[in-house]
Amino acid sequence: MSDTENKTGRARGEEWWQTGIIEMRPGVIRLRGYEIQNLIGRVSFPAMIWLMLRGGLPSEEQAALLGIALGAAVDHGPQAPSIAIARMAITCGVGINSAMASAVNVLGDVHGGAGEQALSVYGDIAAELDAGVPLADAVSARVDRVLAGEDGYVPGLGHRFHPVDPRAPRLIELTRDFAARGVVSGRFADIAEMVEAEVARRKGKKIPLNIDGATAVIYGELGFPPPLTRGLFVLSRSVGILAHAWEQSQESDRNKGPLPREWLWAYTGTPVRPLPEDDDGSQ
Repeated sequence: MSDTENKTGRARGEEWWQTGIIEMRPGVIRLRGYEIQNLIGRVSFPAMIWLMLRGGLPSEEQAALLGIALGAAVDHGPQAPSIAIARMAITCGVGINSAMASAVNVLGDVHGGAGEQALSVYGDIAAELDAGVPLADAVSARVDRVLAGEDGYVPGLGHRFHPVDPRAPRLIELTRDFAARGVVSGRFADIAEMVEAEVARRKGKKIPLNIDGATAVIYGELGFPPPLTRGLFVLSRSVGILAHAWEQSQESDRNKGPLPREWLWAYTGTPVRPLPEDDDGSQ
């Protein structure tokens, strides 16, 4: 029997929800060892996110770059499923918290997961670079594996609305600026741009980086692992979700669906048909 299993009473209870994140008792709140009153007014919200996730405080410039990535992805309009769901939920009479929860729950592999997927690709390439593989070779081999996979496309590239996602070039530009000042290395930006170039070479046309690919660059530069990239996107998009839920709550619509009432869905089922007659001839 382990030491934990041998413990009883209060000692067992205290270990049940053990955490290295927060220490709290009457009159005391410490986050990762820092007194909350010393953090308040001195540490920005992006820096608090970093502290909670990573265990230490970032530099001011690291926090600034994290804030840039978070700010870039807050909203993409009611056509985005999460935003539409938040607005529809409000019209069903639920509260802000329920609308936000409903919206966040659809941020999965298809809607909201591309940043994590892109950073996984970039991270694999970075590991090859650490092993001494030239960048072009590492990118080519990783793109081979991605294109041979089930989805058959490289995450972080292209956008169904924007020929060039207006957010991505600016994010890469800012990443380069921070790299020039020594805040980050810049190698994830190099990797992403090489992936973009390799896919363009194979497809015969450029498929530009999108918001997911560009924010994945920043999160990679800052040392966040891929699974946290999705959580960071959820934090970012929650701002837009909240804004749309609140705006919709100020309107009078009830049970507002995804289409205006005069636009109905296309029915593709069986044409109208009578009920079969019973044996005695009645219906």
